[in-house]
Amino acid sequence: GCVLVVSVIEQLAQWHNSTVKAAVERLCNYIPGKYQIRRHMLCCIDREMNADVVCHSLKLCKQDPGQPLCHLYPPPKREKHSPGLFYAVAHAGQECQIISAHSFHICYYDCFCPKIFTAFSSVCAFPLLANLCEKIKYVIRNKLPFEDFDGDKFSTFPTLRGYHWRGRDCNDKNATVYPGRRPDNWDVKSDSNCNGIWGVDPKDGIPYEEKFCKGADSQGVVLLGDSAGAHFHIPPEWMTVTQMSAKSFADLPMAFTDELDWPQFSEITGFLNSTIGGWTDSLYLRLRRRNRCNHRDLQNISQNGMLTAYLSFSLARNQLLDNPAIVIYATIGNDVCNGNRDTLAHMTTPKEMLSNVVQALQYLDSHLPNGSHVILTGLVDGRFLWDNLHDRYHPLGQLNRDITYSQLYSFLDCLQVSPCSGWLTPNETLRNLTSERALQLSNVLKEIARSEKFANFDIFYMDFPLRQTAEEWRKMGGEPWQLIEPVDGFHPSQIAAALGTSITWQKALHEWPQVLGKENPFNDQIEAIFKDQGGH
Repeated sequence: GCVLVVSVIEQLAQWHNSTVKAAVERLCNYIPGKYQIRRHMLCCIDREMNADVVCHSLKLCKQDPGQPLCHLYPPPKREKHSPGLFYAVAHAGQECQIISAHSFHICYYDCFCPKIFTAFSSVCAFPLLANLCEKIKYVIRNKLPFEDFDGDKFSTFPTLRGYHWRGRDCNDKNATVYPGRRPDNWDVKSDSNCNGIWGVDPKDGIPYEEKFCKGADSQGVVLLGDSAGAHFHIPPEWMTVTQMSAKSFADLPMAFTDELDWPQFSEITGFLNSTIGGWTDSLYLRLRRRNRCNHRDLQNISQNGMLTAYLSFSLARNQLLDNPAIVIYATIGNDVCNGNRDTLAHMTTPKEMLSNVVQALQYLDSHLPNGSHVILTGLVDGRFLWDNLHDRYHPLGQLNRDITYSQLYSFLDCLQVSPCSGWLTPNETLRNLTSERALQLSNVLKEIARSEKFANFDIFYMDFPLRQTAEEWRKMGGEPWQLIEPVDGFHPSQIAAALGTSITWQKALHEWPQVLGKENPFNDQIEAIFKDQGGH
């Protein structure tokens, strides 16, 4: 965190030909909220030390005994008889410790700011905020809406696991009203399933829900996944000073309260037009176009860092009252990805994978309405990441052409916070072994889909469509690296998500048409009546 902030300040000063103090003021004007940074950091930056030297000299970067000094930038040139980085840090530390630790303001969003500096005191330490913080932690851990007055697991609030993640509630004071349920008495008097279809046609006295949705194979879509499914994204303009402005940070509060995820634009449950590049195309939107009665019936139960072993469920589905659902089970990398030095020893084994997934499917069988479908998605072949990114410049290194993805991966690995030590490494043997384990785990999923039977759903398997996505993008004139998130260099980008939807949909149409349900012949009539009544 320190290295990131100092790098941005240094580059802002360089790009705008200003002092460091002016660069900090500029950053403060960009970012909402206020947090403190010590004045002596400015002293060090004024001396034109790189961010690694500044942060190590201020003792903000922990170094365990026997561990190397982690650095993002190339180390300073060696002094005679002294290693460059060690000497620079020691020299900087002597100078900077002379400066008193008066406060200087820098901007950071209040409650959800990462703990960047040791000088920050946790807001959760305050008695009045302790209960609030605990509730927020509970919400994130259990993937439930923070604001849900009737306890039906749906909300009228967008973030903090609200309707960006699940269909928007249309009555948060009535637990029997929520997206995805079968209509109550054909919704003659009110909209019990929040799909916007209710009331009676005055021409013939038939309820609209009965007229348009009866026998229409209405069903929802549910994603059980990891950070890729949640659609993790850090906007590159947050650290690209040539593109940085106040507008760049307009979504900062929303991003933090959505855990830096953007499920509203995601491959499975996206429903809003993308504001982070590319375009939105999702399984939910296609199911909705196929059958307008499916409106708002979506749930994204994904979490950053989720493994199959910890896939706890907060599924909102009543077997007796609700419509069936298509469940996408997609933990595409975390079972082989970790930041441990002995990464292979910490990967999920095929035996563990079998146990974890069967247990999850048994849970689904006890909660999903009859007639549902489950699609198991195989793991990705992450060698694609190194092959297409390692020698390219990261957004933080584009101004001075001094930080490649290879350097970023090494920095994160040194800090032991790499999202995937097995794939984000120059060690080709390790990359191959990681992909070998991923293939073994995918074969477990494939065998489960072939051999296991469940009472309330049928089950299918599909490979993660990375190769097909890359081929399709090349045909459109794109480059493979554009399919990867530019800041973290790890997750699928918005373009990859949209193209992946198209590939998944085509596979389902040709191989499992029963999964998608039939097309509703009344879609145009529903939209026409809805518009006539002033609906949206």
